[in-house]
Amino acid sequence: MAAQGFTSCPKKVRSTRRGSRRWRRALVAAAAVITLPGLAGPALAMPAHAPIHRTPQGGFEELMVPSSMGPVKVQVQWARHGGDAALYLLDGLRARDDFNAWSFETGALQMFAEDDVTLVMPVGGQSSFYADWRMPSSTNGQKFTYRWETFLSEELPAFLEQYGVSRTRNAVAGLSMGGSAALALAAYHRDQFQHASSFSGYLNISAPGMREAIRIAMLDAGRFNVDSMAWPWSPQWLRMDPFVFAPQLRGLPMYVSSAWGIPGPHDNPEGAVGYFNTLNAVALEALSMVNTLSFMTRLNDLGIGARYSLPTRGTHSWGYWNDQLAGARPDILAALGL
Repeated sequence: MAAQGFTSCPKKVRSTRRGSRRWRRALVAAAAVITLPGLAGPALAMPAHAPIHRTPQGGFEELMVPSSMGPVKVQVQWARHGGDAALYLLDGLRARDDFNAWSFETGALQMFAEDDVTLVMPVGGQSSFYADWRMPSSTNGQKFTYRWETFLSEELPAFLEQYGVSRTRNAVAGLSMGGSAALALAAYHRDQFQHASSFSGYLNISAPGMREAIRIAMLDAGRFNVDSMAWPWSPQWLRMDPFVFAPQLRGLPMYVSSAWGIPGPHDNPEGAVGYFNTLNAVALEALSMVNTLSFMTRLNDLGIGARYSLPTRGTHSWGYWNDQLAGARPDILAALGL
């Protein structure tokens, strides 16, 4: 009996052990699939270039974009039909830290609402000229160095590419400080921008008196130091001057506008402050016109074409820049193939 009992037991034990080993192997295999998704095969693999997120077509969104300056807010109105073209809209010298003024001072959002183009409106950059500075501003305790050209030409396009926005099918437009910056970005990044618009820009910043005028304006707008941006007439300063880099604009579709500073339909001052602001806007626009005419002469001498809008009436204010964006819109859309 003992012998019989002994001989019958191993079959059950061997069966139990084989079952246990099979379960262990199954568990190990399952763990491998869970911890190494790449081993699960094509059915479980994520698309390599899928957008990480997309709002409904034509929707509005605020993004926080990583940069060498820290996170930068960017307001976006997505293309109406999901297209990959984009228009960058650059602010003026008094750019705010909460909103890009194109989003609330003008009808830009409504103007392009039915077009298949994404509006890209970076927030911040007061007195920056959207340039890469040599150091933080030494007159206001700035803790970091402006790197706006790097952000707009490298970091932001790479981020937006994840949302389906092309890195090469773009236009750029800006007013005042943003006008000269728009031309600079397009001149040095021709693979990225297919059109540039400057509204009331300062397009000859190396002309006599211009640097000191900019110094005063930057101190008034945030106490920024122009010398922290670039030394006087250094290669870095000249690189920012549209009059100097004009030859690099050859073949680029451009819309360039400025007015003579005579008050027009958008000027309705009230009280002492209103009249002071209007007089200031008159002077700033007149200075922009002098710069623009100099720049236009330079382009004509080089045989470089552009579309100009030089109305008599108009001051350095948002109502006129809204009008000029509307005027540039057909050219912008045509350059983007829309």
